[in-house]
Amino acid sequence: RSFCLGRVDYERIEAVGPDRAASEWLLRCGALVRYQGYQKWQQDYNGLPTGPLGKYKIEAINATDSCIMYRGFDYLDGLEHVTEITLQKCIYIQDECLQRLSETKNLQKSLLQLKIISCGNVTDKGIIALHKLTNLEYLYLSDLPGIREKETTARVLQQALPNLELELDLE
Repeated sequence: RSFCLGRVDYERIEAVGPDRAASEWLLRCGALVRYQGYQKWQQDYNGLPTGPLGKYKIEAINATDSCIMYRGFDYLDGLEHVTEITLQKCIYIQDECLQRLSETKNLQKSLLQLKIISCGNVTDKGIIALHKLTNLEYLYLSDLPGIREKETTARVLQQALPNLELELDLE
């Protein structure tokens, strides 16, 4: 898990392309990725598919129990095809990460579904920051003890994103 604390390797992104570099980072941190046109989740770092550069485009990220943290989010900048992200039991995910996510230009275009579950460091501020994900169609929030103003936060999001289906499973 020490890898997750490491710096972003920009030369690696340059050399192998954003999707491959992000795949390596995500898998090393314990997350799973699914590629466009494939059903199977990729979870084995050593089993990462090889092929022509840019053949495998990340479409979905499942970061359940992973150690992804703010420092690595630059790996997400170059991803153009991510439609869904699940953040579940991510101890290092806090408001700054969600703000960063929502300010990522490519994700503003592509991201349709986001689930945030059991991330103890997320507060209302981080959830409200998601309003910049203008194409988001579905947001599921569950077991987030840091959310104090559930109704207000939901209302702000719905006003900003009228097409959003917001599902709350919060105390």
